[in-house]
Amino acid sequence: VATLFGLVLSGKSNEPVSEVVADAEVLPVAYVNVDSVLVKYNFAIDANEQLMKKQEDARLKINTKLRSFQNDVNDFQRKLQNNAFLSRERAEQAQQALAKKEQDIQQLEAKLTQEILEENQKVNAQLADSLTNFLQVFNADGRYHVILSNTAKDNVLMAAEQYDITDEVVAGMNARYNK
Repeated sequence: VATLFGLVLSGKSNEPVSEVVADAEVLPVAYVNVDSVLVKYNFAIDANEQLMKKQEDARLKINTKLRSFQNDVNDFQRKLQNNAFLSRERAEQAQQALAKKEQDIQQLEAKLTQEILEENQKVNAQLADSLTNFLQVFNADGRYHVILSNTAKDNVLMAAEQYDITDEVVAGMNARYNK
């Protein structure tokens, strides 16, 4: 773009754009489809599986506590209906204990959710760092002046396949990760 701008300002503005582009030095550009990296990079796959396992474990823990709580609630209601409490105070104490148990479950769920979010952010930072570090080594020879990210076709709207270096990058990152 800078070359084209320079050429236009330097007096070649009367030439058709295609001739200006043909005269301009080609800027070595490539792009990496980050979505493909996340699907094919072994570290990303392993990290995703670990996160899913943590989510499943957290969900199981919460569901177990919720089932126990529901059983306690049902037991409380049954006792209340059958006048099994010796006094009104005893019934209120049981109700307060249930409210405390429910609050504890909610706090546990919030804590586990926060831990998973933090773990997800940590993994995302590691993935970004891994990709950046690999690209620095990969492009140490300077063959590319620009390497773009193309996540869900967000940044690169259209590009020739020859500029897509995703498979090379994934292969190199997997080789490095598997060491």
